Amino acid sequence: MGELYGEVNLLTMEWKDGLLGIFVRLAVQCTEEEHQWVVCDGPVDAVWIENMNTVLDDNKMLCLANSERIKLTPWVHMVFEVQDLAQASPATVSRCGMVFVDPEDLKWLPYVQSWLQNIEQRTPIQSEY
Repeated sequence: MGELYGEVNLLTMEWKDGLLGIFVRLAVQCTEEEHQWVVCDGPVDAVWIENMNTVLDDNKMLCLANSERIKLTPWVHMVFEVQDLAQASPATVSRCGMVFVDPEDLKWLPYVQSWLQNIEQRTPIQSEY
């Protein structure tokens, strides 16, 4: 949990931000009205996801263990890419929009097409003239 949200170093008694604290703080500091996306990719664990409830509800606030509260702007969005919701509570699930993509419906061709399109955009066109 410390790596994700932050923790106090017991030797120095100093607070060290975790990944979510760092990335959410960077996202809310953006002064332009551009959408900022914080993407969490991995299994949902009831212990860490419950701490996200204040981010996902109307408060839109990340509460850290050092009592810091980071208010999300309307331009900051959270995305959770998960395999399943077996460990997520109904309270957490009810705060999120869901998109289900069946792996059987998404074969290999869209990945290859996306990759080829990306290569075309990055490769300068050379002319022989």
